[in-house]
Amino acid sequence: MRAADLREKGVDDLRELQKSLVSDVFQNRLKNFTNRLDDTSAMRKAKRDLARVVTLLRESELGIVRKAAPEGEARPAPKPKAAPKPKEEAEAKASPEKTPAKAKKAPAPKKPKKSEAKQS
Repeated sequence: MRAADLREKGVDDLRELQKSLVSDVFQNRLKNFTNRLDDTSAMRKAKRDLARVVTLLRESELGIVRKAAPEGEARPAPKPKAAPKPKEEAEAKASPEKTPAKAKKAPAPKKPKKSEAKQS
């Protein structure tokens, strides 16, 4: 199901759909546990549909109104992620010349063992 299709439905329809999806998720989990579920992707699809319905119900509770996108209009393209930096640049940044030297701690004095402390 698409969120745009769900937005066209009323709150009562969404609540009924939520109840049926909850039972579908339960049935899919039970069938998967007993090895009777042929299509394991059905579990994921049902959970995602349920999440969409719950989100829309929560939006309606909070009074958030979103318009359904027109059918011919495409979504804006996601921003490309930054390319990972080459190893040479990463190593140059982490070189010991630029990194502050850490002060070494002096080892703590050893405590005498109980058996040694009793003898003295």
